[in-house]
Amino acid sequence: MPTVGDIIRIERSKRKWKQEDLGKRIGVSGSAIGMYERGERKLDDETLGKLADIFEVNVDYLLGRSDNPTRTYQNDFVNRAFLELPENTTEEEKEFLQKQLDLQLEIFRSLKKKEK
Repeated sequence: MPTVGDIIRIERSKRKWKQEDLGKRIGVSGSAIGMYERGERKLDDETLGKLADIFEVNVDYLLGRSDNPTRTYQNDFVNRAFLELPENTTEEEKEFLQKQLDLQLEIFRSLKKKEK
């Protein structure tokens, strides 16, 4: 089973980023990324969250507790909205709503980046 460091390296490599590139994106040094990848430094919760956001994966995937990188939403409002769907909501409709939510989040994040 891959370690947290292995998964960080794999996800970083998929994007063809250097350790320094990833470090800049999450506010740490490139050497810190190297230490995370080698298991020489533990991730704090904030950095773990930033990595999940940057890689667009869930934390369990980063921690090696799941093979499924698909994000889940922890926001109570979002969870409640999905739980309170009418009983006759089909799986196809639920998937459509999830894709719409993902798209809206992507647009929102893009706009926030442009504001910086």
